[in-house]
Amino acid sequence: MKIILLGPPGAGKGTQAKLISNEFSIPHISTGDIFRANISEKTELGMKAKGYMDKGLLVPDELTIDIVKDRIAKDDCKNGFLLDGFPRTVHQAEALDEFLVNRKEKIDCALLIDVPREKIFNRMTGRRICTKCGASYHIKYNPTKVEGKCDLCGSPVVQRKDDSEETVKERLDVYDRQTEPLVVYYKNEAVLKSVDGTQDINKVFEDIRNVLGEI
Repeated sequence: MKIILLGPPGAGKGTQAKLISNEFSIPHISTGDIFRANISEKTELGMKAKGYMDKGLLVPDELTIDIVKDRIAKDDCKNGFLLDGFPRTVHQAEALDEFLVNRKEKIDCALLIDVPREKIFNRMTGRRICTKCGASYHIKYNPTKVEGKCDLCGSPVVQRKDDSEETVKERLDVYDRQTEPLVVYYKNEAVLKSVDGTQDINKVFEDIRNVLGEI
């Protein structure tokens, strides 16, 4: 089964990706992991990507596409894969489809973990992390017993820069701009499925399993 995982930052894609990967015995492929692996192994593609990243530049579409194609051509993807973080644009989606068609393969499901923007915003901006032991909290859903202090070690808990209101808003704006056209694209390809990501983790996975089981 070849699956693309879609959903806003903070929707729980990472958690669900691990569960799907284990359930269906397919590799979970995140673009971040592929880039890091290629750079670590000093592959030709990895070194090209590193050149852009070292300058603080985005890796161009075509190079990203080549790195993903190289990864899904490996033996462990013969029975399927779960792509997380790719494609990010319709151009990337079209390139992926073309690559798969040439291999007489296709995407079976573009799975959208759907969470309203307001809920994502509250989830992410409410997160707090311990400065010493790294324990994570949430001001609403999992608050510390003593305000501002870690339950485990007593050190201060802080909001990461990535979880500031301004940063979260920008990340969600970027996601909306990039992903809405992708949702339309996969809907037109008749492979888009959606689950309610506001539910408990186990209920979300149960819904995902039901959706994928019907394919």
